[in-house]
Amino acid sequence: MIFTALFFTLVFIPQSYAADMTSDLQTIQEEWARIKYQVQGKDAKIAAITKLEPRAAQEVTKYPGKAEPLIWQAIVLATDANITKSLSGLPKVEKAKKLLEDSLKIDPSAMDGSAHMTLGSLYYQVPGWPVGFGDDDLAEKHLKAALQINPDGMDTNYWYGAFLLEDGRYDDAAKYLQKALAAPDRANRRVADAGRRNEIKDALAKAVASQKTKNRGNE
Repeated sequence: MIFTALFFTLVFIPQSYAADMTSDLQTIQEEWARIKYQVQGKDAKIAAITKLEPRAAQEVTKYPGKAEPLIWQAIVLATDANITKSLSGLPKVEKAKKLLEDSLKIDPSAMDGSAHMTLGSLYYQVPGWPVGFGDDDLAEKHLKAALQINPDGMDTNYWYGAFLLEDGRYDDAAKYLQKALAAPDRANRRVADAGRRNEIKDALAKAVASQKTKNRGNE
């Protein structure tokens, strides 16, 4: 009986714990996607994402030592800063960076390399010194690391393609964006995937148009 009880504790409780975390983070993901892609108006978006921030932080406290809650808290904070689009958002981006670095120490492959991917996206979108920590070399390093973990992912290919587009490497950007567009939809991410596909299409159209303009200039 003692052995049976111990076996139950070691096997079934951790499985339940993992299932609870997955369910809790799915709720965060769904609300984040709703805010990012469906809520209209800057003020409404800021109000909604601000309410989500303590919920995301609570998951980090609830599941200590896990990489996934850290990643989601970072994503929520970074999204807030992106909606705000002002220097007032830098403290939240700095905190997001620290959360992602902490998650990488726990499990770099968590959420299919999302920590590397999100950190890379921050490095190329945030202003560089002396304003912020932006760094294109580190951005590319982390985005490539994410692709090594998840080479066929919609998000990993989108973000590297978006980085290449920003960097003026239009042909290469188009290749990754086309691969992102061809990626299959993910389970339980209907709103996020639909919104991401629209972003991919916009970026791809810009990459193709920019390459055509560049080619005409070289004639």
